[in-house]
Amino acid sequence: MTTAKRDTYTPETLLTVAVRIFNERGYDGTSMEHLSQAAGISKSSIYHHVAGKEELLRRAVSRAIDGLFAILDEPGAQRGRAVERVEHVVRRTVQVLVTDLPYVTLLLRVRGNTKTERWAMERRREFDHRVADLLRAAAADGDLRADVDTRLATRLLFGMVNSLVEWYRPHPGGGWEVDQVAETVVRIAFDGLRTADGPRAAG
Repeated sequence: MTTAKRDTYTPETLLTVAVRIFNERGYDGTSMEHLSQAAGISKSSIYHHVAGKEELLRRAVSRAIDGLFAILDEPGAQRGRAVERVEHVVRRTVQVLVTDLPYVTLLLRVRGNTKTERWAMERRREFDHRVADLLRAAAADGDLRADVDTRLATRLLFGMVNSLVEWYRPHPGGGWEVDQVAETVVRIAFDGLRTADGPRAAG
């Protein structure tokens, strides 16, 4: 059994295993021995490809971060009214989160205890700032209400999006499709749940 695992071992499969163990045990609670046992290879084999577990963490969170920042370069995030661009970013963020669910989960759970974690948190803040700028522009255009703090709105918006890592699991043949989830997030965030002819709250 061990030999078969060694034969099929690649840096990519090692990364997949590492992300799973990091998410299960927490990064701080994971040792190289845990990774070695989970991958079915020796620690020396792991060290042949990476300097240690922090390099695996860096590769993993970089994959999630690169996916998020790539959204900001898409045509839908670059052209059109600001409100259309931010809707595109939110919709695509949900899709990327689901596509790379284990990697984004790991990114959202880093706590800043290592250089790599602090770097990842800073990149997350940069992404949030870019989205906040879009929200601010949409408010200036008159497409979003201007009486809401954009930084707070960004935190709440991505709080809703990021909560997916805690409960969403793809269900082939059943459950919610990712596009349905993404569209629902956008509609709730930008249109609300109340019907247009429903009673308005007092005050």
